[in-house]
Amino acid sequence: MSYQISYHPDVQKDLADLPKNIKDRIQRAIEERLMKDPVKYGNPLRKSLRGYRKLRVGDYRIIYRIEERNIFVFKIGHRKEIYTKDLGRN
Repeated sequence: MSYQISYHPDVQKDLADLPKNIKDRIQRAIEERLMKDPVKYGNPLRKSLRGYRKLRVGDYRIIYRIEERNIFVFKIGHRKEIYTKDLGRN
């Protein structure tokens, strides 16, 4: 049971400043965990981020939303600053 991944345009900017080893870990986590079972591996967020989920990759987080067979990745960043940034919601 596989899911389709879509990325917010700002995700490229999020990844641009990260070291290569972190980018590789994030890519592997998306392919091996998120695309296979996003509910099992991710945790729901609360309060103003209700409806979104997070996937932990070391000190980094992938913020996403599931809609049927699609996963929309909104933000990737360090755990200290990821929740303070705008997720690009409209």
